[in-house]
Amino acid sequence: MTSPTPAARPIRVLIADDHVTVREGLAAIIGRQDDMVVVGEASNGEEAVAMWAQYLPDVTLMDLRMPVLDGASALERIRARSAAARVLVLTTFDTDNDISRAIKAGARGYLLKDAPRDELLSYVRRIHRGETCIPAAVVAKLAAGMSTEALTPREHTVLGLLAAGKSNKQIANSLEIGETTVKSHLRGIFAKLNVLSRTEAIVVATRRGLLAK
Repeated sequence: MTSPTPAARPIRVLIADDHVTVREGLAAIIGRQDDMVVVGEASNGEEAVAMWAQYLPDVTLMDLRMPVLDGASALERIRARSAAARVLVLTTFDTDNDISRAIKAGARGYLLKDAPRDELLSYVRRIHRGETCIPAAVVAKLAAGMSTEALTPREHTVLGLLAAGKSNKQIANSLEIGETTVKSHLRGIFAKLNVLSRTEAIVVATRRGLLAK
């Protein structure tokens, strides 16, 4: 187990899955970590949205196929409340449509349920730090068939700042340009990469080698 730094607040995790055995298993794994704590367990998408609003977790583990409201729709509702929400999709499905929907909805990570325990815990910690975590095989599926139109030098610069977690205002300040100009550059980047969200842009750009490692 990884111990938190002195006085560090544990990562507060919300689990959303319609299978009680999965929820209990995840809760047990997370509960054994010194730097994590489970704040809630939801059995469907509507419960997930309500619990997210109640507890404001640091990271949410979200299944895709759930009753009442599916995971992607729940994710969309959560992101509508806060664009800063950090959600890790944890599912048994990896079809192109499932992947695309989850990433477009704003998932910060995508992991299959049969992934090793250490990988899951690593993803939770990395997403909590603000990183985007998508396995290479999932990225390959998402990036397949994307546009190949080249980015301009300025779009490359904006993309790099975006990948570094900078907000539109921070990008504008760094480049000494207006936020309206930043938004214009982002629209160009999204169109050329054929994506709809900041996270998806980072995923596709990483797959194409557009971001320095």
